[in-house]
Amino acid sequence: MLDRLNFPQPCLSLILFVVWQVLSDGVSGASVVMGLMLAWLIPRLTHGFWPERPPFRKPWKMAGYLLLVTRDIVTASIAVTRLILTPGRPRPVFISYPLTLQNPLAISMLASTISLTPGTVSADVSDDNKLLLIHSLDTEDEQKVIDTIRNRYESRLLEMFQ
Repeated sequence: MLDRLNFPQPCLSLILFVVWQVLSDGVSGASVVMGLMLAWLIPRLTHGFWPERPPFRKPWKMAGYLLLVTRDIVTASIAVTRLILTPGRPRPVFISYPLTLQNPLAISMLASTISLTPGTVSADVSDDNKLLLIHSLDTEDEQKVIDTIRNRYESRLLEMFQ
């Protein structure tokens, strides 16, 4: 009996329950029962749409990663502003970045991180998930960009996922 009552997506169930309580007109017995029913039923009905759980080995490292990305976004925003406001032409380039990551979620997180950072955009992932095509707004040395991404982002994502 208890096996059938488990929650397939516990985090989603918790979020659904909390959101239901916030949206309800106060916490009451009926809202708690309805929140629990929704928290159990919605993940059950949508279970087929969810991919397998990623091998998230060290989730506590995500906070440090998010702080690093936030700092890099601010720094890159200032650099792009300077680039736009100073005379001269940027040196845009497409870079083929060789991926070490294998997990699709980790690759997606790396591509999103690159796209969130001003001055770079991840344009495409190869069909075999071995290369990430990146457009950089202003680059003198492609290898420096590759090394920076590998040392700042990919190494941390590898640590979290593998």
